[in-house]
Amino acid sequence: MEYIYAALLLHNAGKDVSEENVTAVLNAAGVEVQDARVKALVAALEDVNIEEAISKAAVAPVAAAPAAAAAPAAAAAPAAEEEAEEEAKKEEEEESGMAGLGALFG
Repeated sequence: MEYIYAALLLHNAGKDVSEENVTAVLNAAGVEVQDARVKALVAALEDVNIEEAISKAAVAPVAAAPAAAAAPAAAAAPAAEEEAEEEAKKEEEEESGMAGLGALFG
């Protein structure tokens, strides 16, 4: 993951995503650099328009959660409500975490 982050950081800074630059960013972050991974990343991103990929990823539809089935008994309703509340909290936490990542790159 840190290799991709290095490429995104370089792109955001307007620098060339090259082996030397990716290696420099990773070294500055204290990551033990594997030359083969750096070469593979740079080769994979060679023909990729990073700005276009970011914009497509930002607007990609998120799969909607399936609707919960109706509880067959009244006793099951409170448990279902608790589960729904917990799931809503998890979704909010994930969304706030993703918003924080978005602030890093744009």
